[in-house]
Amino acid sequence: MRLSHWVMLFVTLAVCCARAQNPTGGATPGDSVIPVQAPPVQAPEDKHIFGVLPNNRTTENAIPFHAITPWQKVTIAAKDSFDSVVFADAAAFAGLYQIQNQNPSFGQGVKGYAKRFGTAYGDQMIGNLMTEGLIPAVFHQDPRYFRSGEGPKLGRARYALTQIVVARMDSGRKAFNFSEWGGNAAAVAISNAYYPDTRTVSDNVQRLLIACGTDAFSNVLKEFWPDVKRKFFQKKYKR
Repeated sequence: MRLSHWVMLFVTLAVCCARAQNPTGGATPGDSVIPVQAPPVQAPEDKHIFGVLPNNRTTENAIPFHAITPWQKVTIAAKDSFDSVVFADAAAFAGLYQIQNQNPSFGQGVKGYAKRFGTAYGDQMIGNLMTEGLIPAVFHQDPRYFRSGEGPKLGRARYALTQIVVARMDSGRKAFNFSEWGGNAAAVAISNAYYPDTRTVSDNVQRLLIACGTDAFSNVLKEFWPDVKRKFFQKKYKR
């Protein structure tokens, strides 16, 4: 199955899941249904951190918790997946993989680079759709990062790192972050369809750990970005 087919498959599954769990989605004209208006997703201070990292799923821990709808989860995943910066990141990684000659069956030249670009983007897109959209929507887990924003820096850094293993359910209670690990595991399993040279167990485990480690590092950036912005960019950014 081609990468484009996987894209359409997971977008379709995510949309169908969101519609299936919409409280008013199955109503007929004769039904008496009270529309349920979902609370808005707390907008992050910036759409990008350092102009590079998409910042669509950050909210503040101090704000009273409200569960978001499946459709809002899918929307967050879509924004992170189809952000223009993601394409630039994929292009950069493709160039690095080309130099390292990763997956040598892709070859070199323009054709080899195009394959590496497609797979690099596919890794990010499928990972986002799984960890932020599909898995959280199906299993009622909140995919957002709840920024602490207060306390000692070491404690905040520890908090940010632990959020890849701890997440909130839609009920508000904390649970193991199976959206992060299960979603990335599913994305890694799917990637075996387009990575012919790296299908061993060790290769899959390595890709899973890299994906989760990258998300942990991005949590730290999300936690401290407002502090960095206020300290170094006060004249440019005003709250």
